[in-house]
Amino acid sequence: MPTYTALTHLPGREAAEALAEACEDLTPEPVGTGIFEIEDGSQRWEVGAYFTEAPDEIALALLAAAHGAQPFTVSELPEVDWVAHVRRELTPVRAGRFYVHGSHDADSVPEGVEALCIEAAMAFGTGHHNTTKGCLEALDRLAVEGFNATRIADIGCGTAVLAMGAARLWPVTVLASDIDPVAVDVAAANVIANGLHGRVECLEAAGFDHPTLHQAAPYDLVLANILKQPLIDLTPDMARHVAPGGRIVMSGILTTQADEVAAAYAGAGFVQPDRRDLGDWTTLVMTRG
Repeated sequence: MPTYTALTHLPGREAAEALAEACEDLTPEPVGTGIFEIEDGSQRWEVGAYFTEAPDEIALALLAAAHGAQPFTVSELPEVDWVAHVRRELTPVRAGRFYVHGSHDADSVPEGVEALCIEAAMAFGTGHHNTTKGCLEALDRLAVEGFNATRIADIGCGTAVLAMGAARLWPVTVLASDIDPVAVDVAAANVIANGLHGRVECLEAAGFDHPTLHQAAPYDLVLANILKQPLIDLTPDMARHVAPGGRIVMSGILTTQADEVAAAYAGAGFVQPDRRDLGDWTTLVMTRG
């Protein structure tokens, strides 16, 4: 069955949401619509609609004009067996004691591992990227070293794979937050699928900006697999929310950026950086002085 995409962009989230909602009234009806912010500083949002029949391009043109959007670009996607594609590309990943897999590999889980089932979805963190793998390996090392955490937060949690890994290691409730509501929904679904309902609480928040995150501080352990600049921007909040002696596990950092991130956190009172590189990516573990 062919799949067609219709893509456009326009300024403002509310306008993008209104256009996406209007697309749902088209005939033929789209099987799905979505929006996301174009991360180039332009404040513009992309709107996408997906069809199993060729869409009405005249109706799309009228909708775009009525909502102040650029004309839709309509494309027919090549037919792909997505199930086979996922099974081929998302093979299980071993990271320390953790074994990250999709449901299609549930029968292959070896004994003696902490298995985490993560499906390919609209959120970052399947375990297949070296940033996620590096953070899971860092969690494993902390546990091996005898580190004990009673208050844990995962900031920018994506699929919540790190939060769930921490919940498997320490018998506490982990707070997992993300600025993206889609990621929060995906995270909550993954938590249930992994039998961790009540052990990982998923919140929509930018950084630590949520009453629940404030109330639970200070943290013994904070996980933050995001990007260099957001990590640097978080240094004052990290210093306020991490207890003395507490650890932070950070990634989303290119190897060429690691020294800059470590220096920013050293300036905020964090010491003893443990740096591990996997390919082009670095994972840093630092301790609050």
